Formats: sequence, structure tokens, C-alpha cells
Amino acid sequence: MSSKEFIDSRKEMEEILLAETVGYLGLSVAGQSYVVPLNYAYLEGKILFHCALTGMKLDYIRQNPRVCFTVGRQSGEVRRHAEGDPCHVDSDSVICYGRARIVEDVEERKAVLNAFNYFYRPDAEEISLDSAEKCGAVEIVVSEMTGRRERERELTYWRCNFES
Repeated sequence: MSSKEFIDSRKEMEEILLAETVGYLGLSVAGQSYVVPLNYAYLEGKILFHCALTGMKLDYIRQNPRVCFTVGRQSGEVRRHAEGDPCHVDSDSVICYGRARIVEDVEERKAVLNAFNYFYRPDAEEISLDSAEKCGAVEIVVSEMTGRRERERELTYWRCNFES
């Protein structure tokens, strides 16, 4: 496969998103970038996360809801290489592009927070409305994903456009 020949597939990228627990949210306002690590849940083309009710993430999202979210993992050690050969490590990554929405309605926020909670702990007790009033939630609707897997210097690239 050539270095940038993409396979149109969602499955492999979703497997990576479902297996990882920390992702990086990229935001930008007026030329200023902001990237923040966070726990997330991936459910049916949406990335969910909880947060405070105020803060920089929310300020940025209100000004520019277009976001980038990425996860990555290294599945081996960085290997020594012969002189002139490139460095190599087996790895996987997914980049999601989409629109973030701050969940303002408390009933809907409760549902999002419960979905997030059940993602990590399927046997968790339901979050109360009172708790939902004290915790923020954001939903990112993914419009496009790209992914990459490297194994033994063989590269595989995926993409999926959700808007087609």
C-alpha cells in the first residue's frame, strides 16, 4: 500500500477509540490553540466527556465549536535502527474532527453523564439530577475520522466521513 492510500473503514478506528481511555481535545480561538487531555467515552459516532461548569475548554467551545480529538497508543518499544534507517515503533492513532456542544439542559446532561459513567462502569448507579446540575458535559459529534496503524514498518491508513 502506498504511504497515503486510505481504506474507507470505520471499524478499526472505533476499536481503538473503544479500547483507550485518554484522548486529547484540540481547540482553537483567534489563532490561539489549546489542547487538553481528558477521559472520554465513544458511543455511536459521538465522543462524550464530563467537565466543570466553567473553564477554558468551555470558553473555547462557545467561541469555536469545531474541534479535533485524538487518541494514540504505542504497542511496542522504539527499536534501534541501522544507520540511515528511520526509527520505528508499532503504534495506532485516530484523529476525529467534529463539532462540540456543551450540554446545557440538565435532563440531557444527566443522560450524557450516565452514558459516560456506564462506559467505564457498566454496573454503576445512575447519576442523580442533583449531581448532573453540578457537573458539566460535552458531546462531540464526529464528522470525519482518520486513523493509522504501523506494524513492522507497514503502514495502514483509514478514513471515515460521517457526513456522506
